[in-house]
Amino acid sequence: MALEEIEITKDRGRALWKIEEDEDELQKMIGTVDPIPASVHNPKKRMEWLAGRVVVKAILEQLGLTFKGIVKDEFGKPFPKAYDYQLSLSHSYPYVTALVDREPPTGIDLEQPKEKLLRIAPRVFRHDELKDAGRDITKLCIYWCAKEALIKVYGKKDLTLAENLIISPFSRESEGNILGSIIVKDVETIIPLYYKVYPNFVVVYTKRNAS
Repeated sequence: MALEEIEITKDRGRALWKIEEDEDELQKMIGTVDPIPASVHNPKKRMEWLAGRVVVKAILEQLGLTFKGIVKDEFGKPFPKAYDYQLSLSHSYPYVTALVDREPPTGIDLEQPKEKLLRIAPRVFRHDELKDAGRDITKLCIYWCAKEALIKVYGKKDLTLAENLIISPFSRESEGNILGSIIVKDVETIIPLYYKVYPNFVVVYTKRNAS
C-alpha cells in the first residue's frame, strides 16, 4: 500500500498516494466501482485514474463513508457519488492527491517543479508574481499550483491564470499559508491556501477559513 500521507478531521480529509502498484493491483483496491473509461489508453493515465479512486476511497473510509464512485457536473468538476461533499483531485505521475471536504471551497493541485516553468511563466503569471518568484522554480511551482487549485475551486473553464487568478506575494518556506483571489466580473473572492514543498513535488490546497 502506497498511502504516503493522510490527514483527517471530522468532515474533511486530504491524502497523498505514490503509485507503486500495477494496474491490476489498483483495480482490485476499488473493485468494480468506477471502471476505467474506454477512452483512457495510456498506461500511466490509467494508473493515475485508478489511484485517484483509491485515494478518495481511503479518505472516505476514514470519514466513515463507503466509496461508491466519482461523478462529475456539467463543467467536469468531480464529486464523491452519493455524498454531499466537495472533491478535488490532482496527479503528476507517480503521485496522486485528493481533498474531500463537506464545505466549499475545495481545491488541490500537485506538480513537480520543472525548468519549463521558467519559459511559460511570463505568459501565465502577473508582473508582481514574476517579480516575487524570480527564477526560483520551486516558488514558481507553488504559484502555478495555487492558481490551478483556484481553478478547481471555481469549477468552470472560463478563467485565465494571469487575469482572473491572483496570488499574493509570500516568503517561501517548506510549507505555509498564502492568499489567492478569484476575480470575475469585478467581484473578488479571497481564498485561503496552504502549500507544502516535498522533495520531488509541491502541493497547494484550500484551507478552511477558520483554520
